[in-house]
Amino acid sequence: MNHNYFTYITTNKSRKVLYTGMTNDLRTRLEQHKEDAHGAKKTFAGKYNCYYLIFWERYQYVYHAIEREHEIKGWKRFKKEALINEFNPEWRFLNDEID
Repeated sequence: MNHNYFTYITTNKSRKVLYTGMTNDLRTRLEQHKEDAHGAKKTFAGKYNCYYLIFWERYQYVYHAIEREHEIKGWKRFKKEALINEFNPEWRFLNDEID
């Protein structure tokens, strides 16, 4: 059976703040971040309006996605920027491009 788990990075409109997360439903998770940003602002992503997708990776096994999320969260910003630049050099917002 194939499973889909995602490690992802979002940013705010000015691309100043980065948020790294993991989910099994990327589209729904991005909507949740957006709703929180426009509502209660209970989470980091909501508080800093980080709902613009700029990087993502897909995994078959949840533990790989979690492991990668923790790895990326431990990095300095310049290393995260290098990862994003390799995947998405223009830092385009990819929310409408996910399947």
